[in-house]
Amino acid sequence: MFSSIAPLARLNPFYAPHFQLAQDGLRKRPEPAEAPSTRRSLAAASAAEEYSCEYGSLKFYALCGFGGVLSCGLTHTAVVPLDLVKCRMQVDPQKYKSIFNGFSVTVKEDGVRGLAKGWAPTFIGYSMQGLCKFGFYEVFKILYGNMLGEENAYLWRTSLYLAASASAEFFADIALAPMEAAKVRIQTQPGYANTLRQAVPKMFGEEGIWAFYKGVAPLWMRQIPYTMMKFACFERTVEALYKYVVPKPRSECSKGEQLVVTFVAGYIAGVFCAIVSHPADSVVSVLNKEKGSSASQVLMRLGFKGVWKGLFARIIMIGTLTALQWFIYDSVKVYFRLPRPPPPEMPESLKKKLGLTQ
Repeated sequence: MFSSIAPLARLNPFYAPHFQLAQDGLRKRPEPAEAPSTRRSLAAASAAEEYSCEYGSLKFYALCGFGGVLSCGLTHTAVVPLDLVKCRMQVDPQKYKSIFNGFSVTVKEDGVRGLAKGWAPTFIGYSMQGLCKFGFYEVFKILYGNMLGEENAYLWRTSLYLAASASAEFFADIALAPMEAAKVRIQTQPGYANTLRQAVPKMFGEEGIWAFYKGVAPLWMRQIPYTMMKFACFERTVEALYKYVVPKPRSECSKGEQLVVTFVAGYIAGVFCAIVSHPADSVVSVLNKEKGSSASQVLMRLGFKGVWKGLFARIIMIGTLTALQWFIYDSVKVYFRLPRPPPPEMPESLKKKLGLTQ
């Protein structure tokens, strides 16, 4: 068991590509007797029969975006009660001292229905975010991969995942910001508004359009590192699981077995996501509650200790969320028969350059 820990550590998302290249070269799997040209022909024929669209086509991007809507919209809405308590712990730690205390105080004051406050802006906002996050990630991953070329895309695949996810999240947060601002107001300001229909006109009347976008910069601070970790860590964890843990190649795994790997990799990625993005999440929660404050002012007031309030709740929430999001997203791809490329392997041209082929 322990012998597999070192190789797994080397496969973390930030491991140097040239060292990884050397490792990949030493770990050649025995090639089947079938000629490469025959394998490629069979793969092409299989793809034509199996997939409903071409990889990188407009239909592919549209259905990926739809998968993002379902994965983010449904999962974030499902954990609204936990998110509500987490936000209240961040903005009023004296009143909401812990997760369990937060639930108890909320139910005592607002009843069980009070735990669902903010579900509408959560569903709408995160559905829009999921559309842009997953849809644009596929767009940018293919775009940047083509710009790099096959060999560099393989060597620098972690950087490729990081760049593509950061680009996608930039646009996703612009779509999320208005609903996130309304959600935080509803959840953290008692008596301000109970529904989205009450909150939106009131916010617009007080601060204009700025009320909905003043939190976009802190959202970028929170969500871009989160999404970079979410996608890069997930992609590399899937690669590591198939290489070191799963006892057979991905092509021999059933769809159900592949989805289990997706879920496990998603949860591992989610834990790291929560830690990386939590300080900015605390700033966003306080900033959207208060009028006239800036992100730097809130950060200075909270201090180092204050920005980590509610971290345990967020690890539980984000770990579960991320695992479910990847599971739903991959399930949508399976259902619609979308191309799902296997973990990357060293291109034949690179193997020849390194003298790894005969």
